Amino acid sequence: MEVKKPSESFTAMNELVLPNDTNTFGNLMGGRLMYWMDIAAGIAAGKHCNAPSMTASVDNLSFKNPIKLGNVVHIEAKVCRAFNTSMEIHLKVWGEDLLHQYKYESNEAFFTFVALDPNGKPRQVPSLTPETDEEKLLYDGALRRRQIRLILAGKMKPNDAIELKAFLNAK
Repeated sequence: MEVKKPSESFTAMNELVLPNDTNTFGNLMGGRLMYWMDIAAGIAAGKHCNAPSMTASVDNLSFKNPIKLGNVVHIEAKVCRAFNTSMEIHLKVWGEDLLHQYKYESNEAFFTFVALDPNGKPRQVPSLTPETDEEKLLYDGALRRRQIRLILAGKMKPNDAIELKAFLNAK
């Protein structure tokens, strides 16, 4: 199976925030943003593994600034690490006020997708080789984030999270 680069899965998506997308404060609803982010992450996962895939988890969804009615939402997604059958996708979200001509950071998150074979069972995904400093940092952190997810899901005992323990003990 070939090795891929994060840039090969890069996905950019834009949406206009319309009245039906907002809450009573005129801000984009978090659920609508998560829906759009899930689509962008799914496209990035599909580009990486060339197979159908499904969302396995969403973590570290940080809301920094609200996106207002009439603003444009910019979502960027790319695979930051591939495991055996799963991929961690890093997403960044910006809002853009076209009227006042400024762009602002809104959200960031990590989604995990699992590739599926024709029978709907997990299948192996290509490995990933990071290139940039940021990609290497995300790649290195992905194993620790995965161990946290597995511990929280009850699929790993904290004492078995070797990389996470080493990281925490080094601090």
